[in-house]
Amino acid sequence: MKSWNLSNGYKINTVLTGRCNSYLISTPNGNLLVDTGMKRSRLQILRNIRFLELTNSSISYLLLTHTHFDHCRNAAFLKKEMNLTIITSKEDENYTINGYTPLPKGTNAISRFLLVFGKRIGKKWFGYQEFAPDIAVKDYLSMADMGFQVEIISTPGHTSGSISIIVNKEIAIVGDTMFGIFKNTIFPPFADDEKELFKSWKKLFDTGCNLFLPGHGGEISRELVKKGLNKRTKK
Repeated sequence: MKSWNLSNGYKINTVLTGRCNSYLISTPNGNLLVDTGMKRSRLQILRNIRFLELTNSSISYLLLTHTHFDHCRNAAFLKKEMNLTIITSKEDENYTINGYTPLPKGTNAISRFLLVFGKRIGKKWFGYQEFAPDIAVKDYLSMADMGFQVEIISTPGHTSGSISIIVNKEIAIVGDTMFGIFKNTIFPPFADDEKELFKSWKKLFDTGCNLFLPGHGGEISRELVKKGLNKRTKK
């Protein structure tokens, strides 16, 4: 499991990789879990959290960068298991109550082709156990009053309800707003609104964060984000 240390003593650990990344933000005041992965990863994520042997082992909040099935299939289970407070975007609130968040548009020929079949299958394959978020963020939420140097900002593009988590203005956990899989690009294979996606990249860059942790793939440098912004600006 990979980890990152922040200047304020916080630590971010990867507690799940593969189909979807999940991160644990560890602080003196408790821990925050970001995204949950697929149902088959349920035991693995619990084992990985226990493996960390945290001094302060309580996990208070589950933050969902968005509510596609591969990011939230364990949300209802973990809420019950750990008594977590779930935070999503306001845009995703109705989706989670129904247990299905529509798939976004494809951004290339392959993803557009796959989406044709995905939409036919719909909720049967891409649904999840229903849950109601405890806190629904519209545009911005500071968690300072909850004891954490963490901010949640709206970063639409991949979906209208995508959010990113800014940790001490050093590291941003960005879900599918950026992809860390493809060489020399952060552009995701699926996005509902490419113009909004570009604006969200700029918004994230302007936070001053030096590192961006995506829902898929490895960490993304500030330099690579700048490269992506420059490329889109030229277009």
